[in-house]
Amino acid sequence: MTRTMTCAMTVALAIGDPNGIGPEIAVKAAVQIASDGRDKHDIHPRPRLVLFGDAFVIRWYAQRCCPELTLREVQPDALPAPEAGAIDVVGVPSLADDAFAPGTVAAAAGAATLAYVSAALRAARAGHVDAVIACPHSETAINASGVRFAGYPGFVAQETGMAAEDVYLLLIGGGLRIVHATLHEGIASALARLDQRHVERAARAAVQTLQLMGIERPTVGLMGINPHAGEGGLFGREDIDITEPAARNLRDEGIAVIGPQGADLLLTNPDIEVFVAMYHDQGHIPVKLRAGRNSAALSIGAGVMFSSVGHGSGFDIAGTLCADPAPLLGAIRLVTTGTVLPAQVG
Repeated sequence: MTRTMTCAMTVALAIGDPNGIGPEIAVKAAVQIASDGRDKHDIHPRPRLVLFGDAFVIRWYAQRCCPELTLREVQPDALPAPEAGAIDVVGVPSLADDAFAPGTVAAAAGAATLAYVSAALRAARAGHVDAVIACPHSETAINASGVRFAGYPGFVAQETGMAAEDVYLLLIGGGLRIVHATLHEGIASALARLDQRHVERAARAAVQTLQLMGIERPTVGLMGINPHAGEGGLFGREDIDITEPAARNLRDEGIAVIGPQGADLLLTNPDIEVFVAMYHDQGHIPVKLRAGRNSAALSIGAGVMFSSVGHGSGFDIAGTLCADPAPLLGAIRLVTTGTVLPAQVG
């Protein structure tokens, strides 16, 4: 990122699977942000959104959701000044007209999804935009296109020339921030691959991201791998061999670390700004339980501020114009202010 969180940001909004609800919520979010007034006490200027995707798909939704507005096709390397009454679009021609079929899971739509994100990431790496947000994707559609895909962190790594294992998912919602040392893989595979290096890198990436959000010295909570963080070896040596030495190294670097502790105990500590989960469900369950759909995700460690919504493509309601943009607005708020919507429960 090239700007601080208190300066106006330009956000690239990749529209997601064109046959899902992504284009609809992208258009609705752009309209809402452009039309909402800002409270005089809010220090965060309204961000500028630029939609990345097939222009004809975006136009289809714009004509139905906000016919009073116009689409303005722009180039990412020469963005003009914002124009009242217009939605800015970087056209990424990827989907054939006859492949646009809201509610349909299709390989062509999966390929288009990645093309939109790739174009937005290129704009971010070139410094034309400050952050990228991806609307919902379909792993089924993307994999059907011939691309092995298990989530955005790995794709962001590929697009930025990094090893997939070195980009991590930071899930935020319900008052929690949780980074995952491993993610979309079987539990046996995740535990076999988990090592001290991954725990340390995930923690460092989370600290760097929170510093961009204005938290100068965040406290990190390390979840144990085993119940009770192994209970001194009673429940296995994994924490003795992996999380405990990782905690020592991070403390030696000046990072404030609590743990490793059992996740159930650690999550009750209000002084922790970010937690490190060792595998997918250890981190996802508490956030989804507390935040529901109002969670957002960051792929961190690649030098690009990248977020995505925490829900799916909603093929059952795609094209019906009833999709709710609130979770996407939460992701936009996340990258522009460092906060998300409040918890739904608890």
